[in-house]
Amino acid sequence: MLKRAFVAPDPGRIRLRFASRAVLGIGLAVAACGLAGHSLVAAITGGLAALLALFTVTDATVRGQAVTTALLPVAGLPVLALAALLHDVPVARDLAFLAVVGAGVYARRWGPRGHSLGVFAFMMFFATQFLHTVPGQLPELYAAVLLSLVAAAAVRFGVWCYELRLPAPAAVAPPTGGTGLARITTRQAVQATVGAGFALAVGQLLSDQRWYWAVGATWWVFVATTSRGETVVRGFRRFLGTVLGIVVGFAVAVPLHHDPVAAAVVVAVGVFGIFYTAHVSYTWMMLAVTVMASMLYGLLGVLDPALLALRVSETAVGSLGAVLAVLLVLPVTTHSVTDAWVERALRCVHACTAEAAARLAGNAAADPAPRVAELEAILGRVRLSLAPLVHPLSPMRARSGRARQVLALLDDCAREVRGLASVAADPEASHDARLAAACWRVEAAVEALTDAPTGGQHRPVDEAVAPHPAGAEPVLAHLHALERALLDLAVPLRGSNRVPVGAAGA
Repeated sequence: MLKRAFVAPDPGRIRLRFASRAVLGIGLAVAACGLAGHSLVAAITGGLAALLALFTVTDATVRGQAVTTALLPVAGLPVLALAALLHDVPVARDLAFLAVVGAGVYARRWGPRGHSLGVFAFMMFFATQFLHTVPGQLPELYAAVLLSLVAAAAVRFGVWCYELRLPAPAAVAPPTGGTGLARITTRQAVQATVGAGFALAVGQLLSDQRWYWAVGATWWVFVATTSRGETVVRGFRRFLGTVLGIVVGFAVAVPLHHDPVAAAVVVAVGVFGIFYTAHVSYTWMMLAVTVMASMLYGLLGVLDPALLALRVSETAVGSLGAVLAVLLVLPVTTHSVTDAWVERALRCVHACTAEAAARLAGNAAADPAPRVAELEAILGRVRLSLAPLVHPLSPMRARSGRARQVLALLDDCAREVRGLASVAADPEASHDARLAAACWRVEAAVEALTDAPTGGQHRPVDEAVAPHPAGAEPVLAHLHALERALLDLAVPLRGSNRVPVGAAGA
């Protein structure tokens, strides 16, 4: 697990730049709040706003990211005011919090922007509970949030906008089709609200001061998950990361929180760890979050071992609430979500092959590169959806073996597609009629796996009499390997015997 988090490949050092920019942006935001004379509470609120702006805004383009960042106050400041005004009205406050939870998850149907605004609104409500905000503090907190967002934006879009030199990432929308309760985001909104209600009620039995930790745990377990299996695994990882973070907190935060310089360094390291490990290990990200939160409590003067132990209990309650909700309330099965993502991956493989074939046929406008990037993004979602089945603690050994086989074969497909796209980009690559025949066989294999036509037109090609220009063999090798991988997928996906590949030709 440690190797996965800190020795994982980092192409282009994107994770390193992502984490380093976060430390710079949040540090600038907190420093700006200090120079403006804001209180520690306001500075923490501003730092949180900057962290969310740098972490949750994930639009595909820089322009889209800037627009979403500008919209964050529109979603967050009214919620901040609502939570402060209801501070002394527990029943209304609790109902409003649950409404924010449901609306925040429901907003995911509008893609990355809806997700970002939903998270920001939820965390503004959460922050008021964390800091015990009252209406008289609102003007200062508003100023701190706006100032911090400006500072974070200045770093992200001005000082260090490394995305401008990178190709735009592929935008892959989650499978959210249907209407009403048939729509996944609607089901998740209901699940999150029910789970948060359970967490809120039980969390208040444990502590009438820190109950919001349980609600926060439920919320973050739902983020970036779709099926019940994904949610269960994420809940386990959140609890494990919190426990590990508490252990580190005892060793670091408890003895050092009285030293402002040491505390600032630990918080900065925690921020770096959150951003650096987020895309490779949720457990390690939660460890970093817990250590940072422990140090913040130290700065606020309320840190003690009992508080850290309470955080473990509240996190367990919140994770349990999320798990019970996804298992019992409008469940979205792992199987249905995985099938949807695998089908999208297969269709993308076909689209990549078609673009490469068109490029080799002389169509200069055809470009398989964007499709390759989209395939990589979709495969990331396939791995996430299959994570419950390939988890070491999964009791379903047979399904786990099939899931691993599917992942391995899809990785083979991606490798061959990347090789095919690389060859197609060579201006010296020439068209061979055998390439068209091989591409049509790939299309047929995809149709067989998805039980639906891909929209292509099958035409017979006599490979014996077709011209065979020099330089076509590398392309054919990629296509034949791709076809074999697709045919092999019939076993784990359909449970059928392997389709013969004798017709694939050489």
